[in-house]
Amino acid sequence: MDIPRIFTITESAHRIHNPITPEKLAVLGAALRLAPGARVLDLGSGSGEMLCTWARDHGITGTGVDMSPLFTEQAKRRAEELGVAGQVEFIHGDAAGYVSAEKANVAACVGATWIGGGVAGTIELLKQSLRPGGILLIGEPFWRQLPPTEEIAAGCQARAISDFVPLPELIASFGRLGCDVVEMVLADPDGWDRYEAAKWLTMRRWLEDNPGDEFASQVREQLDTEPVRYATYMRDYLGWGVFALMPR
Repeated sequence: MDIPRIFTITESAHRIHNPITPEKLAVLGAALRLAPGARVLDLGSGSGEMLCTWARDHGITGTGVDMSPLFTEQAKRRAEELGVAGQVEFIHGDAAGYVSAEKANVAACVGATWIGGGVAGTIELLKQSLRPGGILLIGEPFWRQLPPTEEIAAGCQARAISDFVPLPELIASFGRLGCDVVEMVLADPDGWDRYEAAKWLTMRRWLEDNPGDEFASQVREQLDTEPVRYATYMRDYLGWGVFALMPR
């Protein structure tokens, strides 16, 4: 079980696999008013930065589940590095359908709502692991400005303009799904730059170290095209945020 290899290569040096910065991740943890001993479930936990830093800063405990064996191992090493290995665990597995035996104060899916077939299904999945009065975290893209053409939407890695909605519509949709929006932290252009541009150096170094790899041509093509595509489309049009929700 693994994610597509291109992500394993391009994001292998990332600690956070989305455009939120470490500073904003800390802001989010503080905004949730996490109490020592609070339990956090993170589905699609990546390299574990959210759980590990919140365990260090707020004394939470938690579990992360991710399909990538590389990222799961990186998460375990990060927990050791920060001295929180006794507070958090990371499981290599399929987060789709995962329900925790121990209910959580916070149940999160930050940037992987495909595990529930979209936002609505992911909210329903997370609710099964949530304690009464707990908080759901959903990380999701939105249009900073609506693309005028489908070509621009495709340049933002959307299948169609209708894949995403503007921020007010996204927030309104949570209410229609029976949730109150109680907090949000949004990525900014600098966060997007750090997430996207950091891949380019990783790809270049990987190509230098793996010139004969059968995957090298795909990585080369991506490095040739991604900087221009990102600057042309994503940076102006695509937003991203983490939204804290409480079921009504």
